[in-house]
Order: sequence, then C-alpha cells, then structure tokens
Amino acid sequence: MGIELELHSGRPNRKGSSRDTLLRGSYEHGDALSRVLSNLNRHGSGKLGWVDPYSDTLFNEQEAQIVRQEVVALSQGCADEQQKAALLDLAELLEVCAATPGSYLWFMGD
Repeated sequence: MGIELELHSGRPNRKGSSRDTLLRGSYEHGDALSRVLSNLNRHGSGKLGWVDPYSDTLFNEQEAQIVRQEVVALSQGCADEQQKAALLDLAELLEVCAATPGSYLWFMGD
C-alpha cells in the first residue's frame, strides 16, 4: 500500500485524463509516506490525518499552506530515513502548491 502524489495546475479530472493539468509527480516514496501518515489521528486538529491511504484526497493551495506546518512538525519527530525522505518530498510539493494559485495536490491512495 502506498500513497502517490501529483501536483496539478487545476483540479484534476479523476475519471478521465488528468495529464493536462499535471505539473509534477512523486511516485517513489508511496509506502513510506503511507506509513508515516497512518500514525496520525484522523480526529485530531491537523489536515494530514484526513489523507486516506486507500482512496484519493485533494488539497488546494490554501490547505497546502496549512499542511506545510504539519509536515515540518512530523519530520522533526521522525527517525526513519525513508519516512523523512517522503516527508521532504511532500513538503516540496506542498510549497509549490501553496505558491501556485488554483493548484491542487492529489494524494492517490491504493
């Protein structure tokens, strides 16, 4: 089970081709990202806890701005190198998403 990430310039089309809006993807850290996010409390105050490892989750640029702070806190408490690499990649995509009006970060679960 893994979570792949795609950054899109606009809301991606889930049923058809989403390649028209694709800016960048991250596909190499899916298992590590899934493991680190599965430890989060879905009923807590953060937005990352709402990422579903079995389905799709979208964050727009405003949500990406908020989630960036959660990723920083997670990475500081993470001892696993694979999970740190996954969080670093996530942080980079969130930063670009937050700076790109109309963009979305798509978490694609298994």
